[in-house]
Amino acid sequence: MDLQLPRGTRDILPEEVSKWHFLEDEFKKVCENYQYEEIRTPIFEHTELFERGVGDSTDIVSKEMYTFQDKGGRSLTLRPEGTASVVRAFVEHKLYGEVSQPIKMYYNEPMFRYERPQGGRQRQFTQMGIEALGSDDPSIDVEVISLAMAFFRKIGLTNIKLVINSLGDKESRLKHREALVAHFEPHIDEFCAECQVRLHKNPLRILDCKKDHENPLIKSAPSILDFLNEESIAYFENVKNYLTALEIPFEIDPTMVRGLDYYNHTTFEIMSVEEGFGAKTTLCGGGRYHGLVREFGGPDTPGIGFGIGVERILLALEKADIKIPAKKPLKVYVITAQPEAELKAVTLVNKLRQNGISAEKDYLKRKLKAQLKDANRKKANYTIILGEEELQTGNYQLKHMESGEQEAVSEQTIIEKLTIAKEEK
Repeated sequence: MDLQLPRGTRDILPEEVSKWHFLEDEFKKVCENYQYEEIRTPIFEHTELFERGVGDSTDIVSKEMYTFQDKGGRSLTLRPEGTASVVRAFVEHKLYGEVSQPIKMYYNEPMFRYERPQGGRQRQFTQMGIEALGSDDPSIDVEVISLAMAFFRKIGLTNIKLVINSLGDKESRLKHREALVAHFEPHIDEFCAECQVRLHKNPLRILDCKKDHENPLIKSAPSILDFLNEESIAYFENVKNYLTALEIPFEIDPTMVRGLDYYNHTTFEIMSVEEGFGAKTTLCGGGRYHGLVREFGGPDTPGIGFGIGVERILLALEKADIKIPAKKPLKVYVITAQPEAELKAVTLVNKLRQNGISAEKDYLKRKLKAQLKDANRKKANYTIILGEEELQTGNYQLKHMESGEQEAVSEQTIIEKLTIAKEEK
């Protein structure tokens, strides 16, 4: 039986995992610097959560969700995005009642969408994101954007651009909706069947259609910016002013609506402008959502967040020729020069590890020369050679692999020397 990976999934092999660890660690550091705390939610939720939260007119809900029935006949869905689950947890655990507001959380979890696999996107993919719930201050919109930009700078991605838009409040969106219906309705038969359904259900989704994105009517569609009321205009102006004050360059794209129904006011994307990156240039996308907490049974609570696709970030780093730091090297390789030294090698390796020193030994009963080659392959900083004389005297040959310097020292001295060397690194 030829067992292979399901389409749209991949194995992350040991030599690649250090790259993931690097991104995860850097994201965690930035989030904690901004006072965001980690949240972890279930990998599957009740299907209704995503139908109500993400929107049944979106491609995610209508085409891409992995939905199944459990043994109790309940409809469950593998998580396709992070915000709905975080907001559900916020409501279910009554975090809106916490004294300290807003509640600021980050996550780093697998997501699942049934779509055509492509560079930087699989059917199982990993998304890092943040959510800030409990404040409608435009300065937190800019904090969220600033956090994303800080993360990209930290990992070396500087050839990027920030694109922003405002979808306005409910009043502004209703007026824009009316204008969109009037614009598209006379020619709706030129659009795909899905857009024909969207016309009266959610005409804003037509602007985000993958099939009809080249239709000139989309390019000439009424701009949401022309329908913003005074409150929405003031909100957007504040966002722009804060971005300018933080010296974060941005472009305004009035056609950017994002792929989820819950957005209003600020939406944004951070894109790679690296040459040769390909058509899918968005590295990060997010925005503000008012009403989602209420939709899930909580009080009227504003929120804002973003999501970053880890696979796409790795691809962007590769295209930008940015080298991710290698995993921490092996500190010491213990070599046995004769079989009688095996017991001592086992106990010495264990003692080194107990003292926080990365240590390894041979497990294939190889000759001395082969063990030295293995130590070089593993890029060990030091080797310790255990032979007959070392077993008798209790002093072991400690060799620094780069300089070639070698000395006979006691077990305790070895631990002290390697501990100091570890701290200096």
